[in-house]
Amino acid sequence: MFFVNLSHWGGSRRPALSSGICDTRQSMRIVAGSARGRTLLAPKSQNIRPTADRVRESLFNILGQWTDGLSVLDLYAGTGALALEALSRGASHALLVDKDKEALALCRENSAALGFAAQVEIWAMPVERAVERLGQEGRKFDLIFADPPYALETADALIAQIERAGLLGPEARLIFEHCKAEPAVERVGTLERFDRRLFGDTQVSFYSSAGGEPTRFVK
Repeated sequence: MFFVNLSHWGGSRRPALSSGICDTRQSMRIVAGSARGRTLLAPKSQNIRPTADRVRESLFNILGQWTDGLSVLDLYAGTGALALEALSRGASHALLVDKDKEALALCRENSAALGFAAQVEIWAMPVERAVERLGQEGRKFDLIFADPPYALETADALIAQIERAGLLGPEARLIFEHCKAEPAVERVGTLERFDRRLFGDTQVSFYSSAGGEPTRFVK
């Protein structure tokens, strides 16, 4: 397992912390793929802290540059930047979940502006209810992003719920952003953490099904 401190990089969607790094007033852009360089609308509210461009770039460097044909689930989607980055890199479909009105508007507007509206599904509801419903419907995803507000301290509970719902296939990956002060479980059910990285106040944990090779994205 790798543990790399990239503390000079920006943070994720969360309430501001004392050492706040991510300035949401900065322009946000898609890093690579068909929409490379296209601008994303940023939030006005301080309650939404998008994953910074350089952090997204690093995450996809770890995952592999391209996501051809993959299905994506983005929980606490915020601006939709993570799912839209995956679509730009070749993903076929993305489901974005959030209950915040501004976040939902940003997801719709950013998806439409990039020309991905036909590939995007948006659910306006609490994440826990969405995960339960997806499990009941038997939905599966190749790549799941989850970035809950830090104040919720919900890492272990949400990871366990995602695992119980069976949303990931044997070669899928879960990327979970959480406060570096909040530990995340190493293994729960069939999910096992295979990597973790630090970006300032943010820790990103990478999970895959234990005993199965994580999806090998094209480099």
